[in-house]
Amino acid sequence: MNQANTMEANADPKAGAEKRSAMSFPAVPGIFDGLAEQNMIRAKENIEKMKMASGAINDALREAYSTNVKGAADYAAKVIEFSGANTNSAFDFLIHLLGMKSPSEILQLSAAQHAKNFENATAQSRQLWELTRKVATETADPIKKSFASVLQKAA
Repeated sequence: MNQANTMEANADPKAGAEKRSAMSFPAVPGIFDGLAEQNMIRAKENIEKMKMASGAINDALREAYSTNVKGAADYAAKVIEFSGANTNSAFDFLIHLLGMKSPSEILQLSAAQHAKNFENATAQSRQLWELTRKVATETADPIKKSFASVLQKAA
């Protein structure tokens, strides 16, 4: 054993491990060069795409929420309108009922009022259903369009 080998054998084992770990792979030179850099570039590109998609989705949700709030206000206004009309109809019935003199007139007026109430309730329910369907469609449209657009851009 020569003097250089003896010094190396007596050297700190940790120092040798550090030297060995810092060594490159001589059998496959250049394979790992630039790989980390390429991965970082791809990661940054993906993050930018996700930011854009997130922004687009947030905008669509904001628009959908705004549309839904307007639709809920329209629905509430319609319910209040129907409530007022139904209350007026009930008061008209009571006023006419007070003017009745015979039980047969009361039965006829009552039957006519029930038929009128049924027709009104049917018409009001139909209008509320159509309004609900319109609001649901208008609320979902921005979300559907946004998701379709985001998915196309991501692909």
